[in-house]
Amino acid sequence: MVVAPETVDGGKGSVELRDDGVVHLKWLSGITIEVEDARAAMAKVNDVCQGVPRPMLVDMAAVASVSREARGVWSIPCDASRIALLGRSPVDRVLANFFLGVHIPPCPTRFFTSRSEATDWLNAVR
Repeated sequence: MVVAPETVDGGKGSVELRDDGVVHLKWLSGITIEVEDARAAMAKVNDVCQGVPRPMLVDMAAVASVSREARGVWSIPCDASRIALLGRSPVDRVLANFFLGVHIPPCPTRFFTSRSEATDWLNAVR
């Protein structure tokens, strides 16, 4: 079942269930993610998954910043079975490593700069 992209409340991102079974959360370039944005995104992910744990690709390339409170939301379990954080820049890597170093993710989580490597990792366990 493919679910077309749905805009996250607040309009800063979108969530879709791809035909390969991966949930794709894509944040817009240059935004600041606040706690309300993170909560809305996780609610949308859970809506799309409908209680079925699925691998999730989070495209965070060029996100300007993530608030401390928003990072805390991503420590709460959701319907993601594993999470690949996809970025492009050293800033993306710093944001991801800071999150992974301070918070315990609710499922296996890794940072990638290659979409194909991230997708391969997400699909390796299924």
